[in-house]
Amino acid sequence: MKLSVLDQAPITKGNSPAEALKKAEELAILADELGYRRMWMAEHHSTGAYASSAPEVSAAHLAAKTKNIRIGTGGVMMMHYSPLKLAEVFKTLSAYSPGRIDFGVGRAPGGDTDAIYALSEGRQPMLNNMYEKFEFALQLIKDEVPDHDLYRKTIATPSQVVLPEAWLLGSTGNSAVKAGRMGVGYSFAQFFNGDMTKDILDLYKEEFQPSSFMEKPTISVSYMVTTAETKEEAEFEALPHDIARLWLMRGKLGQVLTPEEAQDYPLTEIERMRIEEHRKNLHLVGSAKEIAERLQEEKDHYGFDEAMICSIPHSQEKRLNVYRLLARELM
Repeated sequence: MKLSVLDQAPITKGNSPAEALKKAEELAILADELGYRRMWMAEHHSTGAYASSAPEVSAAHLAAKTKNIRIGTGGVMMMHYSPLKLAEVFKTLSAYSPGRIDFGVGRAPGGDTDAIYALSEGRQPMLNNMYEKFEFALQLIKDEVPDHDLYRKTIATPSQVVLPEAWLLGSTGNSAVKAGRMGVGYSFAQFFNGDMTKDILDLYKEEFQPSSFMEKPTISVSYMVTTAETKEEAEFEALPHDIARLWLMRGKLGQVLTPEEAQDYPLTEIERMRIEEHRKNLHLVGSAKEIAERLQEEKDHYGFDEAMICSIPHSQEKRLNVYRLLARELM
């Protein structure tokens, strides 16, 4: 199975944001050595939980630190940037690392309302033109001139570079048709809502039209995974993230607990039931063999091409070991 990495540069308790980014670098180097297909950095704003606010900058650094793995964004949040800027950034990345860059985009804000307005300098953000914006960026990346007054007299430099792979992210299925018709990859974030269906992925395949960016339909599915040598150890490492998700459901954002602190956290019976429900689709927890079997079963059933793994155990060594164990079982 093809495996990839999705990283948010999580700021675990006792670590600084700068250390979180350094650990993303360590993960990229390991994933490259293990043979992972690609590594994407997410985009999060105005949060103390993640340090990945500028994934395109991290992509440049990680591409320079690795040799074979594809590097990209999962995704850059389009609403904050012009198509011209997006095109120039990813053409520059591709010029430095030809054949290894992924232009992954999302339609979400990646932050709260205050962050949205701060990024737009107080202007009302445009929320209904995401697909058009993506289309213009793709044209500019291909050295084409979009049919729009803003871009008819502007070129995106550098020109004549190797095209990056282009991907559209989704978590509800709304983008499946658009991704197919644009001829780009489709990346489904299963760990957001757990709403993946075979119909969504089949619809993307049915609507796919080959393009300069992708010759055939290609699907990745992102999973939140906590695994270890034993199921018991995996459950111990997973509980802090489970509690953090409960907090998020209540609108509370706080620094994730350590595994030891999580064991002493006073969970109600209802909260324990919710955690068990989340672990069915939103957070896969178990031994490496159990997780490998689950991922293979889902790949066979849904027909996707690769699994993209996001994992945030408190310890960096435990986190790196997640990727080692899955590589051993599946690659």
